[in-house]
Amino acid sequence: MKARRNKKQIPSFRKLLKTSKVKLENKLKNKQFKQQSTLKKYRKEQRKLRQAVKDAVSKKPIPLEDPKEKRPGKRIEREEEEEEEALPLDMMDEDDLQLMRDLGQRASFLTRDLSSSEPVHAKKRKHEHVIDKYEKIPRALQTAPEKELIHLLPIKDKSGIIPQTREKPVTDSNQDEEDQEELELEEGNGIRKKLEEKKMHIAALGSAILGDPESNIKKLKEIRSMLTEQDPDVAVTVRKLVIISLLELFKDITPSYKIRPLTEAEKCTKIRKETQKLREFEEGLVSQYKFYLENLEQMIKDWKQRKLKKSNVVSLKAYKGLAEVAVRSLCELFGGTTSFQLSQQHHFGGLLSDCCLKELFKQDKLGQASLGVIKVISGFVKGQNYEVRPEMLKTFLCLRIKEVEVKKDTEDINKPKKFMTFKEKRKTLSRMQRKWKKAEEKLERELLEAEASESTERKLKLHTETLNIVFVTYFRILKNAQRSPLLPSVLEGLAKFAHLINVEFFDDLLVVLHSVIESGDLSYRESLHCVHTAFHILSGQGDVLNIDPMKFYTHLYKTLFKLHAGATNEGVRILLQCLDVMLTKRRKQVSQQRALAFIKRLCTLALHVLPNSSIGILATNRILMHTFPKTDLLLDNESQGSGVFLPELDEPEYCNAQNTALWELHALRRHYHPVVQRFAAHLIAGAPSEGSEALKPELSRRSAAELFETYSMAEMTFNPPVKSSCSKRKSEVSQGDSFLNEDLNHYSLASGFQQMFENITTVEEGGVSGLSYVFVFV
Repeated sequence: MKARRNKKQIPSFRKLLKTSKVKLENKLKNKQFKQQSTLKKYRKEQRKLRQAVKDAVSKKPIPLEDPKEKRPGKRIEREEEEEEEALPLDMMDEDDLQLMRDLGQRASFLTRDLSSSEPVHAKKRKHEHVIDKYEKIPRALQTAPEKELIHLLPIKDKSGIIPQTREKPVTDSNQDEEDQEELELEEGNGIRKKLEEKKMHIAALGSAILGDPESNIKKLKEIRSMLTEQDPDVAVTVRKLVIISLLELFKDITPSYKIRPLTEAEKCTKIRKETQKLREFEEGLVSQYKFYLENLEQMIKDWKQRKLKKSNVVSLKAYKGLAEVAVRSLCELFGGTTSFQLSQQHHFGGLLSDCCLKELFKQDKLGQASLGVIKVISGFVKGQNYEVRPEMLKTFLCLRIKEVEVKKDTEDINKPKKFMTFKEKRKTLSRMQRKWKKAEEKLERELLEAEASESTERKLKLHTETLNIVFVTYFRILKNAQRSPLLPSVLEGLAKFAHLINVEFFDDLLVVLHSVIESGDLSYRESLHCVHTAFHILSGQGDVLNIDPMKFYTHLYKTLFKLHAGATNEGVRILLQCLDVMLTKRRKQVSQQRALAFIKRLCTLALHVLPNSSIGILATNRILMHTFPKTDLLLDNESQGSGVFLPELDEPEYCNAQNTALWELHALRRHYHPVVQRFAAHLIAGAPSEGSEALKPELSRRSAAELFETYSMAEMTFNPPVKSSCSKRKSEVSQGDSFLNEDLNHYSLASGFQQMFENITTVEEGGVSGLSYVFVFV
């Protein structure tokens, strides 16, 4: 007979190795557990020992006793009896004392019912009720607090069911607190250890990818998988570290060129190993980059919608921090990889910050990425029915689209390379030279293709398409949402790109702007933006048009007194830009009467604005006095022609400004700010360019807008510091009844009115209307 073969298969070496590895890990874990248990027991014993020492120190010493009377066996019982004895024997009656002695000699004293008169060894009746039996049990006084009992399983015998209980052990609160602190410390050490392990793992993967991106591109997936970390102790921190680590990795390894998908023919073509390796790297990079963007966007959407999965170990409060890190990473990644694929395709409506878009527009030289973003913004604004934040449209101001730059690019960039024709080569070159020339031209063509530089025509086409979308967005808002908070941003954008608007639209655009101003629905700031936009249009290609912008001059002249030292002080910045475009750059179209009226009203405005605004206004007046030399007649008190100055009239051409004087400069000469004093003294002297009254270069070479920013009070400080206004000699203050003297008060009031009347009379004799003097101070 054949011997039976052993059906049991011999395990392979790999399986044995795997099994031994598991056994070794289990032994190591058991050893660590035993060590921890031994350490914990040792700590408890040390704690008990310390507690015993403390108790021994705190106890009082026991007095010495007679050795003859000592009974070691009964010492503890005697001490307890002495402590528990509540009533001395000498205070009891003789009858009671004798009764207690007799009862003590009987054995049944502690077992039988004291209220019963039956014999001690009388048999119990079987029909005795359980309640009666329970009632006959002697009551115990609750002298000590009740102890908490633990109910155990009952025992059943011949007499019935016997309940079992056990006292709950009293735990030491100090010991519990110490145990809790030790547990927390151990947990903290464990969490720290886990976090360090995760950090080292992320760092190792990142170093491998940076060392050889093409070979280790698959490790990006391993890092990205840690975005779903489920350990509740380290989940939030690990996810944040993964987001930031992937951000830095993509910034370092992403190419500057666009990765296009391969065609079917290219996939079937046989290529070299190096090319195949590069293709695999590009495909893996694009896919992981796409998944990374989707993960970040999903985090932000979950936070905005307050939605978390049930299996998620991160709380909603902690998820807010994750969403913030995701937004910042998207901003930095979006602005840093404008040429890489998927950048312009990522939907960012309401997610990315405005500073990210501004940075993108500033860095985009070609305009392709800017075009993709502008399309998304335009569609988003229209889809939201123009109810978006104004800052979104203000990002258009950072677009790098200027006519000068475009012309410069046309001349300098991508000049076509002229190669010699065959006839020219044959005439001027030998056969060997023609060979070298042919090879050189071939090499130059390959280099031009390798540079992958875009042609100027493509750049102009992208800029034109971008501007068309921008203007369509602006015109929609002007037509459909004139009361929208987006209007100031629209007007500011039109003012910047006005020189690029087609001349055919100028008439219609000016009509719309004037109708918006006349509607009365605009604030002072929006109306200033309207005026600024209108004159920017007219200062460029609009010079060839025969349009009288007198209505815009009138509106600006009327709006000046709406500015003051309060909240409207910031509007002076726009006012200075308007004055530069309306008066200085259009000097040939501005009459002398109009210039005189604006100078007079600007000096009056300088009296009740902040110092930086006063400096900007006086600098503008200095430029106007140089631009219009005949305006120096305002420094003389003699009248020029007929009529009286009408300060309340809002028509600059008909207010007779030639019959007034700039008396406001004398008040500004005593201003508390030293730079305002210097400008006022300079204008009183006729704004000379040389001499003692001339300005220093740091004041004369700066524009009005620059001076406004330089001496700004945004930080609530004066630049330069203002000296204290207290006089050197202290005035004596009257005390007592002098303040109640009616004759003195009447005299002071009468003298004040008399002085005012004399000043008005003096001004009228000088040819200036007293109404202007009273008008300003009222």
